[in-house]
Amino acid sequence: MLGFIRPTALVLLLIQACVQTTAAADNLVLVTIDGLRWQEVFRGLDEEFIQSDEQQKKALLQEFAVDSTLHSPMSKREKLLPFLWQVVAKQGVMLGNRDTGSAMQVANDRWFSYPGYNELLSGKPDANIVSNAAIANPNVTFLEWLNQQPSYQNKVAAFASWDAFNAIINDERSGIMVNAGFQAAAWPNLSAKALWLNEIQQYTPRPWPNERLDAITFGFAVEYLKSHQPKVIYLALGETDEFAHQDNYPEYLRAAHRNDYFIQQLWTLLQSMDQYRDNTNLIITVDHGRGQTPTTWQHHSSAKAVADYKKVAEKDVEAIIGSEQTWLAAMGPDVTPARSMSAQQVFTSQQIAATALALLNVDATTFHQHIAPALPIIQSSD
Repeated sequence: MLGFIRPTALVLLLIQACVQTTAAADNLVLVTIDGLRWQEVFRGLDEEFIQSDEQQKKALLQEFAVDSTLHSPMSKREKLLPFLWQVVAKQGVMLGNRDTGSAMQVANDRWFSYPGYNELLSGKPDANIVSNAAIANPNVTFLEWLNQQPSYQNKVAAFASWDAFNAIINDERSGIMVNAGFQAAAWPNLSAKALWLNEIQQYTPRPWPNERLDAITFGFAVEYLKSHQPKVIYLALGETDEFAHQDNYPEYLRAAHRNDYFIQQLWTLLQSMDQYRDNTNLIITVDHGRGQTPTTWQHHSSAKAVADYKKVAEKDVEAIIGSEQTWLAAMGPDVTPARSMSAQQVFTSQQIAATALALLNVDATTFHQHIAPALPIIQSSD
C-alpha cells in the first residue's frame, strides 16, 4: 500500500531521479571489428567488389540487398548491419560517414592493426610500434590504468580473436583477465557452457594460425560477463580482416553481419541484468580502414609501413589510400543521440581512450596529462 508522500519527500525523490538520469553509467563495453571499412558500414555492400559467378552474385545480393532499392545505401546498410542501424544509430551517434562530411581516421603513421589498437587503447600513437609482432606493449592502455583504480580493480576484462592481444594489453603487467587467440577459458567457476566452449574450440576449424573464430570469442565473453559481471569489457572481433586479406568479399560481409548479431545479443543480455540495464555505454569502432577499390580493398598500410616492409625508400611506394579511414558508433545513457554526425573537424582514433573514460565519468587527464580530448558525443549533465 502506498502511503502519502509529503511535498518535501517528493522533491527529494525528484532530485534523486534527476541525479540518476544525468550521472554517468557505471559500465562500459568497447567492441572493435578489425578492418571493417566505413564504406560498408554507411553504404552497405558494394556490387563492384563481388567477384563471384553470376549465381553466387545473385545470392549475395539477395542476402544483403533489396532488389527494388538495390542502389540505396540506407537499405543496403540496414540489411548488412541491422542492429547497428535500427538500434545504435537511432539511439546514439555515428562518426565517419565521409559521404555526409563526417570524417574519422587514425593518428598513427602505419595504418595497420597493432599501431591502431595501441592508439585507440592508450590515447596516443607510438612511432616505435612498427609491426604486428606480439611484443609486450610498453604503453599503458586505459584498460590497464582503470584496472589499477580501486573501484575497477579486477573488474576489467578483454576477449579477442587475435592472439596478439595478450601483448597489446600486456596482460602480464596489467593484471587484466585477457582471453585471446586459442586460449581456453581458465577463470574461476567456469560455467557448463564455458567448459563446452573449451572442448569445442579444440575441434573447431582454424582457418588462420593466429586468429580464432569470432563465435568462440563472443561465447567466452558472454560466459565471463554472466559469471563475473565486470564493469568494463572489451570485445575484439577479427574475422572481417582475415576474410578481406583473402579477397573473400562475400565472407567479409557475412563476418560483419555476424558481428552485428553478436553485438545485438550482447546488448540484449546486458539489458536483462540489473547491473547493466540502462547503466552501460557501448562503443563500436575499428583499428584501421582498407583500400577503396576492388584491387586495393584487401590491403591496408601507409607508404611508410610498405617502405619499411619492402626495405625501400618511401618515395618508391604508394600508400593504400583509405586504410587510414576509420569510424565509430556509440550509444548509452551518456551518449548524445545524433544519428550520423556531420562536422568539418576530422576526428581521430586516439580520442577513443579519453571518450571511454569520460563515459565512465573519469577525468582522462588523470590517466595521461596530454591525452587526446574526448570525442564530442557525450551528454551534458547541465
